[in-house]
Amino acid sequence: MPEAGRVGIVLVSHSARVAGAVAELARELAGGGAAVPVATAGGTADGGFGTSAELVSAAAATVDGGAGVAVLADLGSAVLTVKAMLAEDGELPDGTRLVDAPFVEGAVAAVVTAAAGGDLAAVAAAAGEAYSYRKV
Repeated sequence: MPEAGRVGIVLVSHSARVAGAVAELARELAGGGAAVPVATAGGTADGGFGTSAELVSAAAATVDGGAGVAVLADLGSAVLTVKAMLAEDGELPDGTRLVDAPFVEGAVAAVVTAAAGGDLAAVAAAAGEAYSYRKV
């Protein structure tokens, strides 16, 4: 079970490789992010492209330490899957929240904020603020 008091992060992507790479990048940019429970739910259970509610549920259970779970999703059907799961009791741990954020930048901001001890509201806000990052 993850460290109590830490927000868990779940990265939901249509691709297991994309989810894994974004998780690795976020952990590295957060100084290793070892204290932050991060799990991925990429692709389908049979290794294909898509979204699996079962993988999302398992990932959320893995990172749930009681402080909430922030879920970031890459594209439309991943978002819809998480929304449907949130509408059903028991599909995701209590305190699970879908975060409106860009996938890569939001994941980095979420992991950095969780590593600093931020609560679920702070993690979600930091991830959402990534929409305003300017590149020019």
